Amino acid sequence: MKTLVSNIGSLTRTGLNQGEVWTENDAAFVFEDGVISWVGPRHEAPEADSHIDAMGKTCIPGFVDSHAHLVFAGSREGDFAGRMSGADYQPAGIHSTVSATREATDDQLRENVQNLVNEFKRSGITEFEIKSGYGLSVESEIKSIEIASEFTSQVTFLGAHVTPKGVLPEHYLQTVIDEMIPRATSAKWIDVFCDQGAFDVDQARRVLLAGIEHGLKPRLHGNQIANIGAVELACELDAASIDHCTYLNEADIKALASSNTVATLLPGVEFSTNSPYPDASKLIEAGVKVALATDCNPGTSFTSSMPFCIALAVREMNFTVEQALWAATRGGALALREENLGAIEVGKRADFVFLDAPNFIHLAYRPGVDLILKTYRAGELIYER
Repeated sequence: MKTLVSNIGSLTRTGLNQGEVWTENDAAFVFEDGVISWVGPRHEAPEADSHIDAMGKTCIPGFVDSHAHLVFAGSREGDFAGRMSGADYQPAGIHSTVSATREATDDQLRENVQNLVNEFKRSGITEFEIKSGYGLSVESEIKSIEIASEFTSQVTFLGAHVTPKGVLPEHYLQTVIDEMIPRATSAKWIDVFCDQGAFDVDQARRVLLAGIEHGLKPRLHGNQIANIGAVELACELDAASIDHCTYLNEADIKALASSNTVATLLPGVEFSTNSPYPDASKLIEAGVKVALATDCNPGTSFTSSMPFCIALAVREMNFTVEQALWAATRGGALALREENLGAIEVGKRADFVFLDAPNFIHLAYRPGVDLILKTYRAGELIYER
């Protein structure tokens, strides 16, 4: 069945190049079986079986969140308050979340994920990734990815998040490789926190190679706390993305620019940890593909709002609004290596959002204001204000 979307006040289009965003007035598009089949001037629209009235509102592509940690229990507002009072961020805070997650029932974890997924939909997010990493035991990690797989196909096994308390790092690493990865059949991706206070480059390489051997695709946390060489590893293994990228040198930027690895920036983390924001303009000018994601997690970025991340990125990371919107749509799709997402064009999945605003610039211009009216995924309404 063909569905026509028309009466669009401003249709936001995204091109292949970073920041290539433009608007079209009096435009329309058609989708069939959840896939866009035609885009053009409204007066040239083909016949359709049904119609969605955009009510003169702005229409943008659905956001693609390529980095989120939704399977957890408990909260860490005390950590946040402490950092805002001057305490340094340390990854050891993860252990309180690990304890709460291990103690939670499956239903409690599932309910928390569902609540956060509902927030994603209200935020205009139509595709998202979910990582494990707060179980840090064989059974808890496998349970985490199985629950995550109930909500998305973009499941990442992050057993190598940090070493759990009371376990020797080398012993835990072997447990991840020998016992967790072979059972991580619900996951699509393998990830490691390769940073100061977590795992070094050699350890991360071992985990990623083990994951690849079992059919998982690599991605990487890196350069959040210090630069210990994670970018070089990500490029070496053709990781889909390296996420955080707070501390980069010129060699890192050059390596990323000549690779297929996306640099995913997470402004909610810098906001929540009082850390310096990376300069996106240096990456974009060098030709690096850049994505934006929420990194929704209880410790260092407890936000599910992509518009908030866009506003932060524009204000603090030297993105233009166009570059930030592109990074949150096509950039996120690239970070998940999904060619059918991130744009309103023929052949893409019909993921789109109506904004209560005259244009997409208001996403950054009006920070903290709820502008999302409706969210559609594959042509189906998944949220309405």
